[in-house]
Amino acid sequence: MKNFKARLINHKDQRRIAVEFENKPTLRQRFKKLRGAKWSASKRVWHLPDNKTYRKQFGLPIYNHNLLSEEKINQLEYFNNWLTAQRYSESTENAYLNVLRVFLMFFNHKSLADIENEDIILFNNDYILKKKLSNSYQNQFINAIKLFFKTVENRRIDVELIQRPRKEKRLPKVISKKEVKAILDAPINLKHRTILTLIYACGLRRAEILSLKPTDVLSDRKVLYIEQSKGKKDRIVSISDDIIELLRDYYKAFKPKTWLFEGQTPGKQYSPTSIQAVLKKAVKKAGIKKPVTLHWLRHSYATHLHESGTDIRFIQELLGHKSSKTTEIYTHVSNKSIQNIRSPYDDL
Repeated sequence: MKNFKARLINHKDQRRIAVEFENKPTLRQRFKKLRGAKWSASKRVWHLPDNKTYRKQFGLPIYNHNLLSEEKINQLEYFNNWLTAQRYSESTENAYLNVLRVFLMFFNHKSLADIENEDIILFNNDYILKKKLSNSYQNQFINAIKLFFKTVENRRIDVELIQRPRKEKRLPKVISKKEVKAILDAPINLKHRTILTLIYACGLRRAEILSLKPTDVLSDRKVLYIEQSKGKKDRIVSISDDIIELLRDYYKAFKPKTWLFEGQTPGKQYSPTSIQAVLKKAVKKAGIKKPVTLHWLRHSYATHLHESGTDIRFIQELLGHKSSKTTEIYTHVSNKSIQNIRSPYDDL
């Protein structure tokens, strides 16, 4: 891209693309709209995820030929194309390729044919555990290496020999209805208010709100159609008359063409970083001190549904969860049952 100079860096045990440009507000705003754009205070540079799309966009080689052998570069290319053909999400593709690139560099002295189960265990112990990398990174590695060798080498790596990290049991972050209302009432901009309202009112993920099209609003049936969300599943959620009225006002004002929510350029999808900035500004204006994220609104939607008496099986369908066990976690943060429990202190 013109006016931007890119190079590869390592940042927090991840390969990233550092991008340098003149400190002009127009260029800075243009860069911040890119998905995954972040500022590193320690390195004093803006950076992006290292993926195929950004490498092409900024004129970098798809893989660094100075670091990996030609054999491994070709196999990564093959695996990348296979993931794309199988319709894996872009985030999963990037996660798998990044961890595989690190793994293959770790054994750069070995050919693919010579890599064995013992090497997988060694990498897990001497790289992932030694560097105290996250549980999710460790699971990504195990999933990626298993699929890579099955696809590329047509041989099975016994990942069962690697002990997966114990699953962390964390409760979803939830805010009260009063706090939700304060956040939704905060934005003056109609588009911003509509985005945040729809996320909470329908329990949407960020990727889902960004992928909506005007035709997905079925006002005559009072439902919102969510196409190919997480797990490649379609689902529908109900929308009230108030939401339909809000969407009509929004549509009249902004007249979106391709996507329901578009950026400044007609037909271009709204930026993920912009939507997070919209929420951050609304939270601050509402006077809420909690570090509320977009996913907190989805968690709050599910919890408030449960507290109002909605059956957990219906909540599972509305959220698009594959397993009811995933949905049942909301019973642990719901006040519905907890408030009825009498503490033994009250009997003292």
